[in-house]
Amino acid sequence: MNKFGISKSSICLSIALLATAGFGAPAVAHAESLLVNRVQQEKSMDLPSRGMSMAEVEKKYGAPQRKLAPRGGDSAKHPVINRWDYSNFIVYFEKSHVIHAVLNTPAGNNTNPASAN
Repeated sequence: MNKFGISKSSICLSIALLATAGFGAPAVAHAESLLVNRVQQEKSMDLPSRGMSMAEVEKKYGAPQRKLAPRGGDSAKHPVINRWDYSNFIVYFEKSHVIHAVLNTPAGNNTNPASAN
């Protein structure tokens, strides 16, 4: 311990943490740019818009490659959520209306959408 009551191991640990902290910044910046690129790409695509009914989506985009089994519906706080997979995008429905549509690209937890069932 030094005259300030700080041990050498505490100082070494602090230096190590400060030295490695800078290495995480490029990864965060890269992840942010990937997300920005994905959002911009989604905006330029013709994806189903929020509020469209299942019938409207199927009429405009055709039948999905796969309709996953509904999830939720066990309470008012957990409405039924449906997911339809198309070749280039995924559509999420609350009950029977679109709440979100996303590109079907490898990013985040969307690397293998076929594995979620």
